Amino acid sequence: MGEMIEFSGEGLDARGYLATPESGSGPGVIVVQEWWGLDSGIKEMADRLAAAGFVALAPDLYHGELAAHDEMDKAGQLMSELPPDRATRDMSAAVDHLDGLESTTGSGLGVMGFCMGGMLSFLLAADRPDKIKAAVPFYGFPHGDSQPDFSKIEASIQGHMAENDDFFPPGAAMHLEAELQALGKDVSFTVHAGAGHAFMAPHNALGTQDQELYDAIWPQATAFLHDKLGT
Repeated sequence: MGEMIEFSGEGLDARGYLATPESGSGPGVIVVQEWWGLDSGIKEMADRLAAAGFVALAPDLYHGELAAHDEMDKAGQLMSELPPDRATRDMSAAVDHLDGLESTTGSGLGVMGFCMGGMLSFLLAADRPDKIKAAVPFYGFPHGDSQPDFSKIEASIQGHMAENDDFFPPGAAMHLEAELQALGKDVSFTVHAGAGHAFMAPHNALGTQDQELYDAIWPQATAFLHDKLGT
């Protein structure tokens, strides 16, 4: 359903995977990758968003680098070596490109991120409050020392976290939800009981994919995005 494209912004050349609905138009959603890179799973999630009526663009934050699903050490290295400022510029350029497409309709853009991409979706929402009006982070969120200025976020946020997650602890997720709500943000996190990290992942690299949970969450997530962005 999609294709690789190139786009430019802020003095850089970037690339990404663009998926468009059969109707030819729809609200725009940025899809942010896991630590593996722009892999088959992220492309499939972009295709699924397109099937749900969205124009989905997944920027390639690793610039062509990719870790196989049995290369966790390489994935961790790629993630740790990703310059945050470059990732922010790439995502911002993707926002401008997606917003400028004739096929993109609706009011503002959404962002959906998984694992590392869930965390980066908060950074993008804080960096581009002028365009990002809805965010659906899965598993990942900022915690620890490196956090964006949450006060800048204008997006409504529907977060989906895992109960059994050593990467992003559920207790920290609920603490962040309370912090954002105290700032007056429209945010709701759900920690899914019994779920493991990457429960939505089509590739099931960690053996934690939960199809029943996916079937329950996906309609909620897409309805939320349509509600905030239009049809």
